[in-house]
Amino acid sequence: MPSFEFATANRIIFGAGKLNGLGDQLKGRAKRLLLVTGKSSDAIPRVREILSGVDIHEFEVHGEPTVDVAREGVYAVRGCDMVIGLGGGSVLDAGKAIAALATNPGDVMDYLEVVGRAQALIHAPLTYIAIPTTAGTGTEVTRNAVLESPVHGVKVSLRSPLMLPSVALVDPELTYSLPPAITASTGLDALTQLIEPFVSVKANPMTDAICREGIRHAARSLRRAYENGADQEARAGMSLASLFGGMALANSALGAVHGFAGPLGGMLHAPHGAICAKLLPLVMDANLKAMISREPNHPALARYVEVAQILTGNKNATAFDGVQWVSDLVRDLNIPALSIYGMASERFSEAVEKTMKASSTKGNPIVLSDEELREILERAL
Repeated sequence: MPSFEFATANRIIFGAGKLNGLGDQLKGRAKRLLLVTGKSSDAIPRVREILSGVDIHEFEVHGEPTVDVAREGVYAVRGCDMVIGLGGGSVLDAGKAIAALATNPGDVMDYLEVVGRAQALIHAPLTYIAIPTTAGTGTEVTRNAVLESPVHGVKVSLRSPLMLPSVALVDPELTYSLPPAITASTGLDALTQLIEPFVSVKANPMTDAICREGIRHAARSLRRAYENGADQEARAGMSLASLFGGMALANSALGAVHGFAGPLGGMLHAPHGAICAKLLPLVMDANLKAMISREPNHPALARYVEVAQILTGNKNATAFDGVQWVSDLVRDLNIPALSIYGMASERFSEAVEKTMKASSTKGNPIVLSDEELREILERAL
C-alpha cells in the first residue's frame, strides 16, 4: 500500500443554485475584494447583484493569463483583503496567482517553475474563492496557477500548497450556456485529468477512487452536454467530473498530454483544453504500445483496461477499446487538428525538447522517446 497525502480546497460547495449563497461566504470576511472575471459571462451581473453591499473592484482577464497579467493583477489587488475568481480555468488561475503574489515579496518570476527561480511562497495568499463557469480544468481545487511566459514561449506553473483556494463554489447552472465547442474542449480536458492521474507514476488509493467515479460521470455526460447544453443532469455530471479531475491531479500527477500542453500552449497560443482534447487518445495509444513493447508487466496496462471498461460500459473491453472510444469522441465533438493553430513539422523538435522538460511529463507511466513524442505530434496535425 503506497503512502500518500491528500489536500484540497478548505471548503467545497457543489450544487445547482449554490451561487445564490455566495454572500454568506463573505459575511465578516471581506471589506474590499477584487473580482477577477473574463470578458463575458452570464454569471458576472448575478455576482455583482449578490455582492451589492460589498466594496468590489474588478479585474478583467482576456484570454489565458501571462506573467504580465499577474503583475497587473498584483497592482489591482492593492488594498483588498479577498479575491474572487469567476470564470473558466484561465480566470481562476489568474485570480489564484494574484491572491498568492499579493502577499509575497518580489516578482512573479521569483516563484515560477521551469523558466523562473521556483522559490517557495513565504506567506499565505489572500483569501481566495474560486467559482468556475466551465467544466474542465478543476483549478478550483488545485494548488497551482498556469501562466504563459511569452518571452520563453511556454506555459508553466506558479505552485504551492498554500495556493489551494479557501472556497471552491461549483454551481453547474453556470455552465448551462456554454457553447458546444467550449463544452467539448473543456470536457475532454476534464477527462484527461481523470485518466492521466489514474495511470500516473504517483497514483494512490485516494485519487484512484476519485478518478474512477469521475471517469464514469464524464463517460455518460460529456456527449450529452455537447449535444444538448440544457441537459441539467449532464451539466452537473461534467461539473463533478471536472472537480474530481482537479482533486486528482493536485494529489497525484499528470502525464504526457499535459507535458505537451504547456509548451504547445505557449508556442501556438492555443486553448489548453483543445490541445489536451486532441492529444489524449494519441498519448493513450503511444503509452500502451510503449509499455507492451518495453514493459509488458507494467501495472498501468491493467489500469488502462479498467479505464476502457468504465468508458465503454463493457466489462470485456480491452485497453485499445478505450483508445478507440476516446478517438471516436474527439472526432464526434469536432476537436480541430493542431495545424489549425499553426503547428507544423518544423516545430516538432522545439516542442519535444520542451515537453521532455515539463513537470507533467515526469508523471507519465512510461518514458516516451523523442521519436514517440514526434509521432504523437505528427498524428495530431
